[in-house]
Amino acid sequence: MNLESLLHDRLAPALAAVAGAPVDPAVRVSPHADFQSGVALALARSLGRPPREIAAEVAAAADLSGVATAVVSGPGFLNLHVADELITGALDALRHDERLGIAPVTAPSRIVIDYSGPNVAKEMHVGHLRSTIIGDALARLLSWQGHDVRRVNHLGDWGTPFGMLIEHLTEAGDGDHSLGDLTGFYQAARARFDADEDFRTRSRLRVVALQNGDGATRDLWRRLVAQSERAFLAVYDTLGVTLGPDDFAGESSYQDDLAGVVDDLAARGLLSESDGALCAFPAGFTGRDGAPLPLIVRKADGGFGYAATDLAALRHRVGTIGATELLYVVGMPQQTHFRMVFAVARAAGWLPDDVTAEHIGFGAILSTSGCMIRTRSGTSVRLADLLDAAVDRATVPAIGIAAVKYADLCSDRRGDYVFDLDRMLASVGNTGPYLQYAYARIRSIFRKADGGPGPVRLTDPAERELALALLRLDPAIATAAALREPHRLTTYLHDLAAAFSVFYERCPVLRADEPTRASRLALADLTARTLQIGMFLLGIEALDEI
Repeated sequence: MNLESLLHDRLAPALAAVAGAPVDPAVRVSPHADFQSGVALALARSLGRPPREIAAEVAAAADLSGVATAVVSGPGFLNLHVADELITGALDALRHDERLGIAPVTAPSRIVIDYSGPNVAKEMHVGHLRSTIIGDALARLLSWQGHDVRRVNHLGDWGTPFGMLIEHLTEAGDGDHSLGDLTGFYQAARARFDADEDFRTRSRLRVVALQNGDGATRDLWRRLVAQSERAFLAVYDTLGVTLGPDDFAGESSYQDDLAGVVDDLAARGLLSESDGALCAFPAGFTGRDGAPLPLIVRKADGGFGYAATDLAALRHRVGTIGATELLYVVGMPQQTHFRMVFAVARAAGWLPDDVTAEHIGFGAILSTSGCMIRTRSGTSVRLADLLDAAVDRATVPAIGIAAVKYADLCSDRRGDYVFDLDRMLASVGNTGPYLQYAYARIRSIFRKADGGPGPVRLTDPAERELALALLRLDPAIATAAALREPHRLTTYLHDLAAAFSVFYERCPVLRADEPTRASRLALADLTARTLQIGMFLLGIEALDEI
């Protein structure tokens, strides 16, 4: 049961009658009552009446029988106190529902989520962490709601650097062993490319051979891709994310479509030549000098840039996969690029009005000194090393991974956050381990309990606060999914765990007499199940024992 929606539906007709037009009751959780509406304050000026008078008229007109009582407070707030019978009845119904009352959406969308996206022949580094974790949490949330979610891992597996990499691979002389350390392999190839003119020439010829489909060159390229994919999958396995081998869809997937993208855009009059390059100039995008900002589709040398590949991928996802929603989980610096890609796709007719495309941006990960995380040599930290450090510091590997993932998800994704293992691994506060310990504590209760849960009774304020918290799962999940903001769910889960902690301290469970004991076991069981679902949606493992 979504209490906010229920109260909204009961207040809305009364508000419309008082205001003379539909008005959103804006029901919110409040520290002064179970819920509160301050809409009377907003209506006071337009209606020319005191807000307390408006609130009182709404309270009198609203059909709240069996649902809540309404009391006018302060300058005109409407405080709402939910009926205990409604709370206990709702919780008793949830005890027998494996989805805890949350039904799948009635009109599911086909949603393509583009996330992670590392580069072939390079180790995943700390910069890939946020896209991977945020994207996977959104994929889990939307899948759980019942949407048809298609995960896409848009690998960087094409382009001029591969001539250098393939040529180096042919001369390494030790087969795939040279690919064991992808970072070292890439650095060695780059060093040769920068220092050896003959090697640079051969590398450029390799690019031509790759693009023209030369069999031997393509075989070497496939070895690079396969070894890289194995390395990526090992990191995903450690992180516990749901990306798999079938989700890889690299830039190479769209190479045969790029010429057609250019031809279609040109035929629609959407391309202009600029310094030899073919560019789109979507309306409303300007540079610092006020001049129109170009989206380079084909470069002056005839090659294709990221924009062409992104447009081809978008066209494929809508036209072939049939997506009705597109989510791109990529860092905030790419915001303008994706807005321009979406604008050009709209103008080309590849992004119809009934299909949405969103850039799900996120901030950077900083060190405790407030700088970007780097090694002593100034390079990006390998993601595997970062995860190893978290696992080594934790008592249980799953706790270390939970700490890293939760720290990434627990604040607004648009902002930067500090990677601080001491804080992340704490068993108290807003951390992943705090949720895991709360869940394990509840499971320990049931290992000692005789008998089981029974009908819920509310005899103590702490029981009531926990009960209300349990009924807020539905809006927490709905809001996190709709706004693409996983921190809405982490905040809810932390508040629920905190409410259980207060309940556990004030309300003995195993020592209570029946039927209070059975009721408190029911509250504990519902809390554990709610935490388990919530952690699953975040990609965090729930541990029965720690």
